[in-house]
Amino acid sequence: MGDSHKKDIAHALHPYTNLAVHEDQGPLIISKGEGVYVWDDQGNRYLEGLGGLWCVSLGFSEPRLAAAAADQFAALPYSHTFAHRSTEPVIALADKLLEIAPKPMTKAFFLSSGSEAIDAMIRFTWYFNNGRGLPEKKKIISRKRGYHGVTVAGGSLTAIPLMQNDFDLPLDRMIHTDTAGYYRYGRTGESEEEFATRLADNLEQLILSEGPETVAAFVAEPVMGAGGVMTPPATYFKKVQAVLKKYDVLMVADEVICGFGRTGNMWGCQTYDIQPDMVTCAKQLSSGYLPISALMISDKIYDVLKEQSKKHGALGMGYTYGGHPVSCAVALETLKIYEERNIVERVRELAPRFQERLSALSKSSLVGEARGVGLIGALELVADKNTREQYPAELKIGATLAARALNHGLVVRALPGDVIGICPPLIITIGQIDELFDSLTIAVAETEALVKKAA
Repeated sequence: MGDSHKKDIAHALHPYTNLAVHEDQGPLIISKGEGVYVWDDQGNRYLEGLGGLWCVSLGFSEPRLAAAAADQFAALPYSHTFAHRSTEPVIALADKLLEIAPKPMTKAFFLSSGSEAIDAMIRFTWYFNNGRGLPEKKKIISRKRGYHGVTVAGGSLTAIPLMQNDFDLPLDRMIHTDTAGYYRYGRTGESEEEFATRLADNLEQLILSEGPETVAAFVAEPVMGAGGVMTPPATYFKKVQAVLKKYDVLMVADEVICGFGRTGNMWGCQTYDIQPDMVTCAKQLSSGYLPISALMISDKIYDVLKEQSKKHGALGMGYTYGGHPVSCAVALETLKIYEERNIVERVRELAPRFQERLSALSKSSLVGEARGVGLIGALELVADKNTREQYPAELKIGATLAARALNHGLVVRALPGDVIGICPPLIITIGQIDELFDSLTIAVAETEALVKKAA
């Protein structure tokens, strides 16, 4: 074990890591990246099949983003947006982002992470309803297995047990409804349309049981990411939004993973016909090169925030690094590249091959469902394809498969429920898609053989 590995074990505290195991095995140290590939400190090359953490859309060596950062560092390395101050990168980015934003977004509030954007959304929701004279309307509904960050408030909306157990979460005011995953949660003989209707009906009953006067917002990822890459039934969001409108409940789209072309449209909202009141975005906003996120709001929200800030003397909410000029400059250049290279059309051209290779893996006895849209996908691993029975969690079948993939030069992510998440950079080529799935096919076959041998 090298010196860097020993220092990491001694001093670095890693998120989403079994700390006891880490003391024994240490880190995989990533040393450099180029295109869709990264290299570890031993010189081994990996195709990054998750784009880092769902974020590195333009690959690991885009020179224009490095140049944008260097130029802005030289011109103005830091300023803020408190108390009427602004910078040219903030102004230009807000203008460009809202030009392509889902309608009817009209204002952008910049932060440093998707978690912060969700936290700001929660605070704005409460501020909004207090300003409307609705002080009881504060509860926010998310979906089981939904991921909405790791702050105390956002982590309460993230309805994944690992993120809440022994953290004393969720907080009051945060409630959860059904997961829109037909394969895992559809009933025997139930069509996808019937499944969507049942979930919308259950949402309505939840609102009624809580009291419509207490429910403020519903937040959802167009496609669930960390919860298992769950793609919703075609009519799901239409049915859900009808319920929300009926009870004056805000629709919040969490586009942190789906935003900027991932699903074959600029926004997941467009793929699934969502008309949001607020939108969060991050990750691919800067291709992951620097920390930045945005909360976008409609005039419906802004008009009340404006009156509230007038009442109190200022909008009492903001972050030191929100609207950081270097992050904004890199994000602006990222959006320019998306436009110049027609990234959405590129995803549409690549998606059929990606989804074809993904679907082919469903032939394995290990794979219950292969699902996805655009350039995001997942394999759900099961013990019995007929009953959809899952493996005991302690067997860690998903983690075993991900480790096998790594041995074959491919990074994928094992998600809760033995789901393998795949989300490569959007610059991936047809040949690299085949390389990705060739390696994944071998990993699936090896894991299948291990399972059969152990049976």
